[in-house]
Amino acid sequence: MTTQPEQEVPVEAVGDPASEVERLCNELAEAQAKAREHYENYVRAVAENENVRKRAQRDVESAHRFAIERFAGELLEVRDSLELGIAAGAGADSERLLEGMEATLRLLNRAFEKSGITVLDPQGEPFNPEFHEAMVMQPTADQAPGTVLAVVQKGYVLNGRLLRPARVVIARAPDAGAPPADAAS
Repeated sequence: MTTQPEQEVPVEAVGDPASEVERLCNELAEAQAKAREHYENYVRAVAENENVRKRAQRDVESAHRFAIERFAGELLEVRDSLELGIAAGAGADSERLLEGMEATLRLLNRAFEKSGITVLDPQGEPFNPEFHEAMVMQPTADQAPGTVLAVVQKGYVLNGRLLRPARVVIARAPDAGAPPADAAS
């Protein structure tokens, strides 16, 4: 291993040591100022990000709390109508009570419609397991197998999302050798 002798730098190439120290101090001060500015920008960005996160969280919480406000307002009319019907029920005849119940149902249907709730009443439609719940399969020659014969309980969809499936009776082919339904009577 050979070592090379250190080369001496001529004093004229270095310049004035005091001015060199001053230049380096100035560069250091500039670098520290830029670092301070970048740090302050970073702190502001972190604070702004935290504020945005908190604001978004408050907005989501508020949306959850008041999401059904419009729907609840619509239901108030239905409640009022039911209360009036109950109050008038003692002295009213059955025809007027029926008329009042139908009016209340119309109010409820209008509230559902405004809120994006649609009724599933699949009578006569093909069975769809995504929207229907089979309660019973009934043999029949009157309908094609897999068709909804009767709706036990209507289903509901909210803006395309199933709230409750329609509970239905489904047609199936009659048993082989079984007498037709007309012959049994």
